[in-house]
Amino acid sequence: MEGAGRLTMRRLAERLGTGSTTLYWHVKTKDDVLDLALDAIFADVRIPGGSNQGWRADLTALIDGWRAVLLKHPWSSALLGRPMLGPNVLARSEFLYATLLEAGVAEPHLTAAAFGLSNYVIGSALMQTTWSTSAEQTVRQAAQEHMRVNRERYPALAAHGPLVAGDDWDTSFALGLAWLLDGIEANAATERESPRDRHLNGSVLDD
Repeated sequence: MEGAGRLTMRRLAERLGTGSTTLYWHVKTKDDVLDLALDAIFADVRIPGGSNQGWRADLTALIDGWRAVLLKHPWSSALLGRPMLGPNVLARSEFLYATLLEAGVAEPHLTAAAFGLSNYVIGSALMQTTWSTSAEQTVRQAAQEHMRVNRERYPALAAHGPLVAGDDWDTSFALGLAWLLDGIEANAATERESPRDRHLNGSVLDD
């Protein structure tokens, strides 16, 4: 697929070897086509199950699979702000929420945790697919040179910022995901404490 911006109903009909009128019998708008395409690629994201390795392993497998699909279909990341109500997307979203509940995450942290993981994988895939093109490499090199010249003004960014972090996307993603899961696990542990336990812990700290 060349990208959502270049998709038209006429071009799609030509690609399928049919007429636009016939195509409109099945889908009404270009947005309908994009919704179907997004849901179709999510079928490739395996829903973990039966590993008995715990909720962290299951969420890691789900998010890694999600990322792999987004990288395989670079056009998809930019469209994930759309409402996604297809059966494949909903099944994987249900697994995400159910696994977080199993881990002991409750509202209001449940939605925050799900959004945090979703936004992390979408943003990471979008950045990688954008920066990996040859045209963007030229822009990136210019940006790196700008940071080098201005390193005294932006010392932290010049030494550690994303423009100088290298291209080991897999390692960076894994570290970031582990960091998020650490936070979710710590929050869940706090939620599991009884009010009496929290009171006692607070009293000990106060002493």
